[in-house]
Amino acid sequence: MAWNQGDPDALEALLPLVYEELRQLAGRYMKCERSGHTLQATALVNEVYLRLIDVQRVRWQNRAHFFAMAARLMRRILVEAARARDARKRGAGTPIVSLDEALVVPIEPDSDLVALDEALTALAAVDPRKSRVVEMRFFGGLSLDETAEALQVSRDTVKRDWKMAKLWLLRELQRGRT
Repeated sequence: MAWNQGDPDALEALLPLVYEELRQLAGRYMKCERSGHTLQATALVNEVYLRLIDVQRVRWQNRAHFFAMAARLMRRILVEAARARDARKRGAGTPIVSLDEALVVPIEPDSDLVALDEALTALAAVDPRKSRVVEMRFFGGLSLDETAEALQVSRDTVKRDWKMAKLWLLRELQRGRT
């Protein structure tokens, strides 16, 4: 990638090509947020863009790597916003966010996003690859194959990591609710 070779105009050329995919990714994130959230999908993409410009030391490997980084940045931005609001209220009308068809975790718009982030950070301390798999699959919307490519492991490894990580996170999130 020209961006890797230090071409500052490469990002400018790349972003229009991936903008719509970034907006879709941001839209998935925003569906999990509380209604009336001040940050919209376009603003989230713009914030990611600003942070990507500041990323100097990343050697972009491929498309999956780029979207994995974008997913990580979106997660950070939303968690930062949730922490800033410090909205830890419990109540009815909790939206459901599916980690997979087989696993559904109730996510309260702000506080549970923070809880999920904390659980994912704890998972990263135990098993960094499993944490990255969740980040890429759940937050980044990457397929099993794209995740395997970005992590340079087999599809079967990603599938096993995904299954184990979902169970681990569900246990951690349930433990935090009791």
